[in-house]
Amino acid sequence: MGRHVVSLLQEFPAGTRRIVEVEGRSIGVFNIRGEFFALRNSCPHQGAPLCLGLIKGINMSNRPYEIFYGRDDEIIKCPWHGWEFEIATGLSVFNPHKVRVQTYEVTVEPEEPDPTIETFPVTVEDGLVILHA
Repeated sequence: MGRHVVSLLQEFPAGTRRIVEVEGRSIGVFNIRGEFFALRNSCPHQGAPLCLGLIKGINMSNRPYEIFYGRDDEIIKCPWHGWEFEIATGLSVFNPHKVRVQTYEVTVEPEEPDPTIETFPVTVEDGLVILHA
């Protein structure tokens, strides 16, 4: 599993996504309310570019005849046929025990200076968003 810099943290605000090519795979990286997640950019149904889909919530229910909208910004909807997946886990909304999308670990790490450049002591105020794929 490699380590791949996606972006400077300051250039990747909450509510945005990046689609990157990593070792021959298209992967979507998402910043959902300051937490980072990554999914394979391929719907298991027919290979659609899943990570280009609408990010939304879902209708939920705690008891019969009661429906409310929840989990806003946690669900991605396939742009071709509407299959829905949890961004955090890759599990499908409609059949989480059998259908899922590959997920990848994402961390935020301090930006490291280039060892070939002369450096001076500084404080780290920004970080890098790192994809581990």
